[in-house]
Amino acid sequence: MSESIENPKVDFFFDKDNKWQEELVLMRKIVLECQLTEELKWGVPCYTYHNNNVVLIHSFKEYCAFLFFKGALLKDTDGILIQQSENVQAARQIRFKNVQEIAELRAVLKTYIYQAVEIEKAGLKVELKKTSEFKVSEEFQKKLDEMPNLQKAFYSLTPGRQRAYLLHFSQPKQSKTREVRVEKNILNILKGKGLND
Repeated sequence: MSESIENPKVDFFFDKDNKWQEELVLMRKIVLECQLTEELKWGVPCYTYHNNNVVLIHSFKEYCAFLFFKGALLKDTDGILIQQSENVQAARQIRFKNVQEIAELRAVLKTYIYQAVEIEKAGLKVELKKTSEFKVSEEFQKKLDEMPNLQKAFYSLTPGRQRAYLLHFSQPKQSKTREVRVEKNILNILKGKGLND
């Protein structure tokens, strides 16, 4: 099978001199061998199949990684998929700390990529938790009970915006911090804005 073509719009990501340059170049080569289309999305290389996002390459201070958009649906036969946090529902990463790890896993990585393509071909979707399944912090519930207009505004937000607020409000361990977060965001909720709008 032939390789996909490198997209010049993405070259800068692999050309910049950084700690993971050798690893990132090898990761790119592996993905392109899997006949995916290389695009630039969110400032990083993203690989698609018929315009559906399959996998992207990104790097962090401690590691570089493949991120599979529907990784939760992959059969993790080699036990290498990582859920970034308990709140990440669909995506999964495979992390690397050196080029040898990538080279040794080359065949396995291709298997995971092809499996992700098959998930797209089949039109499978990750069953996301409903907003009602997310915990409402005590501090936020108290405000919702006290302020009917806040409650109305909150439940008028899109489910994604509601989830973002619920996660943001319930993350801190201390009640005082949770209270501060709720207070800081009341006005935005009343204006119909999301957490990051």
